[in-house]
Amino acid sequence: MRAVRFHEFGDPHVLTVEDAPDPHAGPGEIRIRVQATSVNPIDWKIRAGYMAQVIPTTFPAITGYDATGVVDEIGEGVTGVKTGDRVFGLGQGTTAEHAVLTAWAPVPGTWTTEQAGAAGLASATAVESLNTLGDLSGKTLLVEGAAGGVGSAAVQIAVARGATVIGTASERNHDYLRELGAIPTTYGEGLAERVAAVAPAGVDAALDTAGSGSLADLVAIVGDASRVATIADFGAAALGVALVAGNANAAATLADAARHGQAGAYTPHVEATYPLEKATDAQAHVQGGHTRGKVVITL
Repeated sequence: MRAVRFHEFGDPHVLTVEDAPDPHAGPGEIRIRVQATSVNPIDWKIRAGYMAQVIPTTFPAITGYDATGVVDEIGEGVTGVKTGDRVFGLGQGTTAEHAVLTAWAPVPGTWTTEQAGAAGLASATAVESLNTLGDLSGKTLLVEGAAGGVGSAAVQIAVARGATVIGTASERNHDYLRELGAIPTTYGEGLAERVAAVAPAGVDAALDTAGSGSLADLVAIVGDASRVATIADFGAAALGVALVAGNANAAATLADAARHGQAGAYTPHVEATYPLEKATDAQAHVQGGHTRGKVVITL
């Protein structure tokens, strides 16, 4: 099969499309014929070597952690899915013609293939983060980095759960946040004052999806570290803040995201698509920062 692999750490140009052995579904897994996959920040951080002490990499490595496609192989003990089903989900080495998924859900009929390719890790992380923060119905949630892949998913799903959402983003993304149902504001110095202006009754919880160093400010705004979660700030423990992993409880979180998708309450936003042969450009795009939603690679 064709796959996007790298044989050493480095810039996006270490990625190459080449032949690789076909993977096969083990117990509790399925294999899909990949139609689309997405680029997540973790992908370029691993490729660049920034995560080498945390996530060991064996070369050559296939990049990617989520995908959508058609089931063509089912592992031992798997029920509730059959060959030919369209699913989206999580795996490892997913930027390839075939990928093994360890968690998955049916693709909502409301989504395009590209949107399904964008949804896996972002939606699972968003749902797990919101679950960590507890019942948000009738509460006010502050989302730092609300225009990104996880942030935009969290905004939509939190609104569907009955929360009032304030989202931070650059001014160019404020209309986009309004479309998602959030009250927009800018990030950076003076955040507490800006949030107080739009939420004079206070904020009940906060989610950091950006890892930009604002975690202490979010704790101060909420007033309770247990009501703050982050997906990207590894200094969370020192502040008593939960650090959320997107692959935790993935089967349940993906199913939840799919239900919201089918109901029309959550639609993944795709900023750009690239063919497999342009995976280098796709990772460079995401590494450049300020992506609205997700960047997708199609096969």
